[in-house]
Amino acid sequence: MNKKLFFVGLILAASGYVSPPVALLGGLIYGIALAHPFNAESKELSSFLLKASVVGLGFGMDLHEVVRVGRSGFFYTAFSITSVMLLGFGLGYLIKVGKKSSFLITAGTAICGGSAIAAVGPIAQASEDEMAVSLGTVFILNSVALFLFPAVGHALHMSQTQFGLWSALAIHDTSSVVGATAKYGPTALAVGTTVKLARALWIVPLSVLTAIFLKSKSRIKWPWFILFFCLAALLNTSVPVFRSEFAALSHLGEIGLTVTLFLIGTGLNKETVKKVGVRPLLQGLTLWAIVGTSTLVLILSHWIHL
Repeated sequence: MNKKLFFVGLILAASGYVSPPVALLGGLIYGIALAHPFNAESKELSSFLLKASVVGLGFGMDLHEVVRVGRSGFFYTAFSITSVMLLGFGLGYLIKVGKKSSFLITAGTAICGGSAIAAVGPIAQASEDEMAVSLGTVFILNSVALFLFPAVGHALHMSQTQFGLWSALAIHDTSSVVGATAKYGPTALAVGTTVKLARALWIVPLSVLTAIFLKSKSRIKWPWFILFFCLAALLNTSVPVFRSEFAALSHLGEIGLTVTLFLIGTGLNKETVKKVGVRPLLQGLTLWAIVGTSTLVLILSHWIHL
């Protein structure tokens, strides 16, 4: 029965008729209510599918716009990451969260959620429990953001550019940024995806610095899919004769993202929620609330703009 329901959900998510938030919600209900028959395989597939979907979305982007938005958002990204890292360390110390869990939660909030945690966790020699706690904390907040952000954006009458920038700076994972901005509009999707991927590049310097300070020899993971995203945007911009084919690939990227969110949702279960505990969740929630509120205020007051 569990397997049948899982495949039904997977097919619905891939049908193109289900929105990303609905797919995530369906996955969450399945993950909490039922035992996952393919938990390990689902995590591997969602990791690959997210990267492939981002590349697919690149075929719907204009490279000139990608470069402009990426260049404009570089300063905000650098300042945001530095501020969040310092604030996160302070909060972790005050709330008395374990050092490694605190570091991973902070890195996930500052850069790109689960991808950052997965990259620096092995370098920091984090245990499976520490990884699970950090990923669980970030994932729970990601799920909330996917539903909360579009509602706030519409209530405050944010433009698509404003909403895309806010989502990229304040939502943890790329999947949730794309899911939230895709629902808001095409310009929001373009801005959110581009700025978020520029943020994801900071995984590399963070991994290097972590390895230096901890004298770790673990292999650093390079986010190659961001390069392929840019190449896809280059093809879409420079070879207009294939514009219809590229549009189809971009649509496949959107569907792939919806499936990814369903798979991610199925990975949250009661055991994960129990492992997270109060202190790590409090650190993650407080840090996320400060980042989300401060960036929202700065964007609405036009201190941050593209």
